[in-house]
Amino acid sequence: MSNLNGDWNPDEATLAEANLTRFMAWLAETGRGEYDDYPELLRKSVDDIEWFWDAVWHFFDIQADSPPSAVLGNRSMPGAEWFPGATINYATEVFRHATDARPAMIVVGEDGSTEWPWARLQRETAAFAAYLRNLGVQPGDAVVGYLPNVPEAVVAALAAASVGAIWAVCNQDVAVDGVIARLGQVEPAVLVATDGSVYGGKRIDRRAELATIRGAMPTLRATVVVPRLGLSIDDDAVPWAKAVEADAPLDITPVPFAQPLWVMFSSGTTGKPKGIVHGHGGVVLEHLKYLTLQLDLRPDDRFLWYSSTSWMMWNFLVSGLLVDTTIVLYDGSPTHPGTDGLWKVAADAGVTFLGAGAGYLLACAKQELRPGEAHPLDAVRAVGSTGSPLPASGFRWVQEGLGRPVPVVSMSGGTDVCTAFIGGCPIVPVKAGELSSLCLGAAIEAWNGQGNPVIGEEGELVVTKPMPSMPVFFWNDADGSRYRGAYFEKYPGVWCHGDWITISERGSVVVHGRSDATLNRMGVRMGSAEIYTAVERMPEVQDCLVVGVEQDDGGYWMPLFVALADGVELDEGLRSKIVAEIRQHASPRHVPDDILDVPGIPRTLTGKRLEIPIKRILLGTAPDQAVQQSSIDRPELLEAFVAYRRSRVS
Repeated sequence: MSNLNGDWNPDEATLAEANLTRFMAWLAETGRGEYDDYPELLRKSVDDIEWFWDAVWHFFDIQADSPPSAVLGNRSMPGAEWFPGATINYATEVFRHATDARPAMIVVGEDGSTEWPWARLQRETAAFAAYLRNLGVQPGDAVVGYLPNVPEAVVAALAAASVGAIWAVCNQDVAVDGVIARLGQVEPAVLVATDGSVYGGKRIDRRAELATIRGAMPTLRATVVVPRLGLSIDDDAVPWAKAVEADAPLDITPVPFAQPLWVMFSSGTTGKPKGIVHGHGGVVLEHLKYLTLQLDLRPDDRFLWYSSTSWMMWNFLVSGLLVDTTIVLYDGSPTHPGTDGLWKVAADAGVTFLGAGAGYLLACAKQELRPGEAHPLDAVRAVGSTGSPLPASGFRWVQEGLGRPVPVVSMSGGTDVCTAFIGGCPIVPVKAGELSSLCLGAAIEAWNGQGNPVIGEEGELVVTKPMPSMPVFFWNDADGSRYRGAYFEKYPGVWCHGDWITISERGSVVVHGRSDATLNRMGVRMGSAEIYTAVERMPEVQDCLVVGVEQDDGGYWMPLFVALADGVELDEGLRSKIVAEIRQHASPRHVPDDILDVPGIPRTLTGKRLEIPIKRILLGTAPDQAVQQSSIDRPELLEAFVAYRRSRVS
């Protein structure tokens, strides 16, 4: 299999059958211009964003109750006003595809699988929407979930959308404090939860955590419990079966284009997680564009992207319903009963497009697995990767593991826009280790330190023009200051995303990693603040700092540095205690790879931790190049981090 080098080139059949080819033909037929290749279309989509998004609106025949008065009103960033006057609903765009020809969802758990016909999805969504309305839930109210990746999460999200309410969800592996910090912000009217989950071969009872969460949310009118484990629940909790027992018609409320659809949460790097609010219209247009034109999904596809409900890729997966694709939900561990567990799920469900975090693919590669020999995976025509950069070796392994040259679609974007800026294109070649293309309608550039766009050089990822799926606003940010501070502080009027990238002359992209302090482990972005909250409560620890460091081999090293109280030694007992605190008060994913002692933690003169400079030092940057020495309180403390860098290299 020496010819399986991770590269891929579309053949004539792929070029002819691609949705993107159909889109370009439609553009010509409707007098919108003739475009012979992707780079030409990409340039037009960025040069004239109104033209492009108007074309997307009409190509997908958006079902608007009221038409827009324009494509783009105010075009400033932040504050762009897309399709003013239009009233639509995400749920309308989903259920227009209801059919008896194929299932809406295939639901897989470690204890079995089942198919959900469109009729069942529509019936339960209609019933739960009626239940919400009977509780007095109105547009703008919040419905939240404490849920693993179960079908009821999809139903609840669609029902909330149907009534114009807002949906937010946390997976059950998030610590209770983290759930409350996120979902509590939106003052929910209704909470939907399971009694637990099955993960890694274990039944995990979550009733105690659920009770604590309920107690911290005084605005709740009802708690609805899905009996995932069949455990007894509190008398005042409503069983899911009762909440969906009504024989109700599907009643979908038209809402303004920018009406909040979902609240998703930032990683919490700088403190309390920010509630990032996405609107109906922006999500509909962006996900239709990306899933259809960039990923080339079709009605006969079966689409599985492994994700917890806390990650934006869950929302992205659910939007497969927008394009009439059967989505596959997997509620279990990707490595159960072995590392190739996810591949077995894909084989059993007949998955055609499989997506996962880069960390999972690299774990498979490290074990030199050959899932294509162990499982019938002939249906898989593409493999997606996101969450962190996938090195060329990861591309090569995917093809070797399947035994054939499938395209590896590596993507990069974020919760902030609930999509990818950079990713796949079915009519563009794939080169191992690179993301194939910038995405249509996304004005992406790499800027150097002087704020100038560069090609072939490393720069900071910026977006110079608005996109429909940029956040409508941040929750509890009345003056917009946190929103502006998150993206527009460095370059006013230009979105600064926080990734280092290189754009090649061919238009492909290499993502080098985060330019900010967000942790990105196994494809899941996390905040350092939750680790600090857990560790700083310990009397043995005086101060601490955690960073995530991308490795040359595609790995990720996440050390926690601790400055200990006088007389305290970092022995195995203390290490175990620190790990236990982090597990309890953050999550298992937050547990560091190493716990290392240092004489002290340097800070800025205003008391902020030096996460980014220390990350750069650990990557090999000299201290005087990583940070202005006069801007920190104790520059001599940097030497300890230099020493750890040297010891890892040697």
